[in-house]
Amino acid sequence: MQTIAIIDYGMGNVRSVQKAIEHVAPNDNVILTNNADLIKQADRIVFPGQGAMGACMSALNEHGLADVIKQSAHEKPFLGICLGLQLLFDHSQENGGTEGLEIISGNVIKFAKSDLKIPHMGWNTVKQTVDHPLWHNIDDNSRFYSVHSYYVEEVDASVVSGTTNYGIDFTCAIAKDNMFAAQFHPEKSQHNGLQLLTNFVNWTV
Repeated sequence: MQTIAIIDYGMGNVRSVQKAIEHVAPNDNVILTNNADLIKQADRIVFPGQGAMGACMSALNEHGLADVIKQSAHEKPFLGICLGLQLLFDHSQENGGTEGLEIISGNVIKFAKSDLKIPHMGWNTVKQTVDHPLWHNIDDNSRFYSVHSYYVEEVDASVVSGTTNYGIDFTCAIAKDNMFAAQFHPEKSQHNGLQLLTNFVNWTV
């Protein structure tokens, strides 16, 4: 039995993430925690997030989690979800400018004003740009559910694993070594999302 730690720093509906992972990994130990020692001891890490990036970074720093997240992102299977993707990057325009965890190079910017509603909310197809284990048994251009007003730009093509279109094409999934992160919400994406979570809990890095 493996331990899967979902990082709970008080931002976002982590219970829905927990329930989805417990569904696909009923024999594993799935924990919600903000305890750095428990995160270090876990076999796999899930890093979800919703809300404003500035508040999330403040919460991470308040709980002393920034360093353990950076360490985990380099050492064990690691899944970022929604803001858990954006926080991996260098900087975001949100909240007048917020420094991220600087694990991956790139910046997060707000969708430009257009005829499309912001935040981007709903179902969109995801183009798989690499053959990655977390796409196993998920058809290319499958639909996933998103809720966000900001997106990652200036991403090194070598880490892009999926793109979607909302007025523009943008990176919605990244992969590097033992890290995978998605702008969309697998826990809200029905069959395809559960398949991605299944792939994550069985992923051999």
